[in-house]
Amino acid sequence: MKCPECGFDDSKVIDSRPAENKIRRRRECLECKCRFTTYEIVENIPLMIVKKGNVLEAFDREKLIKSLTIATAKRPVQMADLENIVEDIVQDLKNQFRREATSYEIGEMVLHRLKEIDKVAYIRFASVYKDFNDVDSFVKIISELNGEK
Repeated sequence: MKCPECGFDDSKVIDSRPAENKIRRRRECLECKCRFTTYEIVENIPLMIVKKGNVLEAFDREKLIKSLTIATAKRPVQMADLENIVEDIVQDLKNQFRREATSYEIGEMVLHRLKEIDKVAYIRFASVYKDFNDVDSFVKIISELNGEK
């Protein structure tokens, strides 16, 4: 942090405290001993989803939870599990410093996590996500699941 008085590049933090969704820091220049205040805020960059046809849209947690709720209807899956799946996916993408992800990537991440929780919900979600349009698609995915056992 540059000193506003002398322009020296280094300072030490004397005091730090929260203030209105920010962190207020009192600093002291290591060169001229000038004291000054800085405010630190968290940069919140929205996650964007690249849909089919390269259409860009903001990531919507509720939309994904709704899809998961439909896939897990009448299944022994708790709402907390669905919220954890969505939070886990968002955190994975944030940890990779991703600002954009494709709908395909999100779908694959959901399938991977659903497979661990409930196989029937996995097949239901896959049937919509992968656009199954015949019985053979269902037979193939069920055979893959049985082959993993």
